[in-house]
Amino acid sequence: MTTTLKRMSALVLASTMTLALASGNALANGAIGDHVNNLQAHISEYTEEVHWLEEKFGSVVNAYEAKDKSLSTDVMIEYWEEVDFHSAIETQYVPIYASIWQGIYGVKTAIDNGKPVSDVRDEQRKLNHALWQALGAVKLASQYQKKGMLAKVQTTEVEPTTGPAVIDDIKTRLDRVVAKYAEQLHEVATTLVHDTYLQRFEGVEGDLIAKDAQLVEDLEKDFNVTLPQAIEKDAGVDSVRNVVEAMQAKLDKARTLLVEAEKGRKDVF
Repeated sequence: MTTTLKRMSALVLASTMTLALASGNALANGAIGDHVNNLQAHISEYTEEVHWLEEKFGSVVNAYEAKDKSLSTDVMIEYWEEVDFHSAIETQYVPIYASIWQGIYGVKTAIDNGKPVSDVRDEQRKLNHALWQALGAVKLASQYQKKGMLAKVQTTEVEPTTGPAVIDDIKTRLDRVVAKYAEQLHEVATTLVHDTYLQRFEGVEGDLIAKDAQLVEDLEKDFNVTLPQAIEKDAGVDSVRNVVEAMQAKLDKARTLLVEAEKGRKDVF
């Protein structure tokens, strides 16, 4: 394995571990099958589905190249939502899940806007890359799941009760904001931002203000202005993801402060 590949695998693995451990309650679109808690037994199935998706998405591009007047790009979304691999990657690694949606809409929009076939093929290559990258992430997650190192995926939401756990949940929710934006569900993404602020962040603001009032002020602006505006202006998936990643870096600092606050309380008692 090349050094680049090793670095990529390490990055995907670290991100998968972080997300899965912090997001035992991740919810996929539609029903989640038991397969998401037994990934190893379904790797062959997921691999077949990725091959199938690659073929189906390719057939859409081929039909466009052949000037098939009956072509509807909506079928791409139907293909994606039909496979079990859809929920496997959504529950294990939301950032790549968002990249797949970004790829689907890249191809779909290029066709709908009558772009040259070469441009559509470029978008198709990006989509195929995201699919195989996602399969790699699921394979890595399956290894850790088999060792009992990943939290079981729950289909009902469980509210975190401690400060640091709340921050982990907020970060996971922000990943899902990017995913929903990539799905072209802009209103859903905006609502998730507001709900996360009201139902999660406000609950830890008091402890954080005592430690770093400026950090709280910055995050309040991000939740209520910067991120919603990026979604409203339709700045693109990469731009929305950049805002979220900047927020998550601030939230990492917030988590450290809350851990210190909890330790201080325990030392007092």
